[in-house]
Amino acid sequence: MRISDRMTRNPASVNPKDTLAKAKALMESGGFRRVPVIDNGQLVGILSDRDLRQHLGYLETTRVNAAMTASPMTVTPHSSVEDAARLMLEHKVGGLPVVENGKLVGIVTTSDMLRALLEVIQATQGTTNG
Repeated sequence: MRISDRMTRNPASVNPKDTLAKAKALMESGGFRRVPVIDNGQLVGILSDRDLRQHLGYLETTRVNAAMTASPMTVTPHSSVEDAARLMLEHKVGGLPVVENGKLVGIVTTSDMLRALLEVIQATQGTTNG
């Protein structure tokens, strides 16, 4: 199973110069806990809800680049779900940007991995119970 089958395509993103308040509003309106950071079309970081919590009280005045994780681990659309899951577990991250030819094309999260696992379990049970 490939990441391209599981990722959220063309995810919302923020700029490193945006405020954390803007990023928080975007994350709340979209219902997600992390957002890629793009500068001049290139992925430069990722910002999580945990990063935001560390700057509470200063969201209006703090820029994304002061709180983001720079140069995050990434996967490609051709990476396997298994490889992405291993990376997420080993590095204790809840999401990975998906990059192809230097451009952000998606994001894959723990929720995406759990959905994939459930589908595999259901498919397996369907073939053994039939």
